[in-house]
Amino acid sequence: MLSIGAVLAQLRPDFPDVTISKIRFLESEGLVRPARTASGYRQFTSADVDRLRYVLSAQRDRYLPLKVIKEQLDAADQKATRGVDLTPAAGHRVTREDLLARAGIEPGVLADLEQHGLIRPGAGGFYDHEAVQIASTVRAMAEHGLEARHLRPFRAAADREVGLVEQVVGAGRQPRERDEVVRELAALSVTLHTLLVKVGLRDVVGRPVSPR
Repeated sequence: MLSIGAVLAQLRPDFPDVTISKIRFLESEGLVRPARTASGYRQFTSADVDRLRYVLSAQRDRYLPLKVIKEQLDAADQKATRGVDLTPAAGHRVTREDLLARAGIEPGVLADLEQHGLIRPGAGGFYDHEAVQIASTVRAMAEHGLEARHLRPFRAAADREVGLVEQVVGAGRQPRERDEVVRELAALSVTLHTLLVKVGLRDVVGRPVSPR
C-alpha cells in the first residue's frame, strides 16, 4: 500500500505537472478509488498507480475529457469481472459489434461516423483501437449537441495535417529516421491544434479554457 506522497513520487518522473491536489481531484471524480485507513489516510495499490498513469496519459497524449476516460475505465472494470479485456492492443482488430459495445453507441451512430469520414474500417471490415476512442469521444460530444455531421471539419483538418507531414517527411530518409520525425511532428501537431482551439474558445467564454 502506498501513501499519496509515494504515489506522487512514482508519477512525477513521467508527469512533472502532477500534484497531490490533482490526484485528489481525480479521486473526487471517481477515476481512482484508494482505500482508507481507520484514521482516514489514503492507501493506494500498484493497480491504482497504473490507473492514474492511464488517466494522465489519456489527458496529456490523447486530450480525452475525463468523462470519456471514466467511461472507458468503468467499462474495463465491468469487463474485467468477466475476464475480458476492454481495450484492444495497438494493431488489434476490433469487430463492429465490439466497437459498438465498447464505445456505447448505436449502429446508426456508427453509420453516421463512417458516412462523414470520422471512422474508416480497415481490411475485412475490422476497426482498430483508435476507432473505439473516436466513437467514445464523439458520443460524449453528442451530449452537448454536436452530431457526426458537425464534426466533418475535424476530419478535413486532420487530413490536411497528415498531408503536410507527408510533404515534410518526404523520401530519402532512413525508415527509423522517418518514423521519429513522423512521431515528433504528430505530437507537435496535436499540441498546436489544442492550443489554437483553447485560444479560440477563450474568446467564446471570456476566460482561459483548460481541459478537465
